[in-house]
Amino acid sequence: MDPRINPYAPGAGTQPPELAGRDELIEKAAIALDRLRNGLSARSLLLVGLRGVGKTVLLTRIAQETEARGFVVVTIESPEKRSLPALLIPSIRMAILKLDRIAAAGDLAKKALKALGGFVGAMKVKYQDIEFGVDLGNEPGIADSGDLEHDLIDLFVELGHAAREKKTAVVFFIDELQYVEEDQFASLITALHKCAQLQLPVALIGAGLPQLVGRAGRAKSYAERLFEYPEIGPLKEDEARRALVIPARERGVEYEEGALEEILAQTKAYPYFLQEWGKHSWHCAASSPITRADAAAATELAIQELDASFFRVRFDRLTPAEKKYLRAMAELGEGPHRSGDIAHLLGRDVQTVAPIRASLIGKGMVYSPSHGDNSFTVPLFDGYMKRVMPQLQ
Repeated sequence: MDPRINPYAPGAGTQPPELAGRDELIEKAAIALDRLRNGLSARSLLLVGLRGVGKTVLLTRIAQETEARGFVVVTIESPEKRSLPALLIPSIRMAILKLDRIAAAGDLAKKALKALGGFVGAMKVKYQDIEFGVDLGNEPGIADSGDLEHDLIDLFVELGHAAREKKTAVVFFIDELQYVEEDQFASLITALHKCAQLQLPVALIGAGLPQLVGRAGRAKSYAERLFEYPEIGPLKEDEARRALVIPARERGVEYEEGALEEILAQTKAYPYFLQEWGKHSWHCAASSPITRADAAAATELAIQELDASFFRVRFDRLTPAEKKYLRAMAELGEGPHRSGDIAHLLGRDVQTVAPIRASLIGKGMVYSPSHGDNSFTVPLFDGYMKRVMPQLQ
């Protein structure tokens, strides 16, 4: 069929043509933020889930709808090895400038901008990755001590006062939060907590891998009361079918039941994989309807493409020891697996492989759903490890 009108959109954070199964969570976020703007209590949200479940897609959709409803939105992706202040400073400046343009009396936005100026000066001394050359002035004694936790509280409080004066709210959308250093994450949590105590309209909607829940709890014990942690998982069967069928039907193309069964069995209803299989099924089909044979041919092509890109880029970041550890996990199946069982397959003591496990958790390849257990953060990665390393050596 015509590739020019293929509707499926596999990609990193690419919006799918049909965002199925997420309406309830989008509404939950909208209610929480409306309550916040109206001076009522509301908890921030941290979306947690494996790779490929659509966390970034969902975060983007909520951010777009939030901005359309008149909120001031700060969007950040947290890469590895970047400090939190370096990420926050340019985005907070943009947020304050947006507040300053809102038609309302008062100059609290200008005060917040000066507080940001003090924060920049203080943080440049401590964090070497801050590149910000704009002179914002400063407000002596506010956000300029050099202590991240104290200064971030000052800055967020000034930001909150400015937002409340303008009858709006500032919402931070931060993706890949698991890469924020734990002490810096603790400072962010503390600043949000202070805003909640003062009923100031500043909130966070973040996203990250499952280990984010534990990191938040270790950073600050009250984090479990400050945040809700919606778990983003694979779609339900009817939702997965909608994600495949509706975009095709809008272009006059149908699926045979056998084709849908094949795709659901192979993808396990993970949103990213549904898009991959949908794309390749479209290419394999000569005409409507898409058949089971088309879907089976698509399976071969999709796996080849995933092996060459989605899986490979993660595999190439691993050391030989880390690869062996993951291959041992794959030998045991999808997981979760006990650390002792993995060590036994490797012929090692648990204590000697613990640093490898810790490194894999740090790289976002493994998480611990419970004490001593290990699971892949990337769905279907066990199959890839067996393909790329056929023998456990």
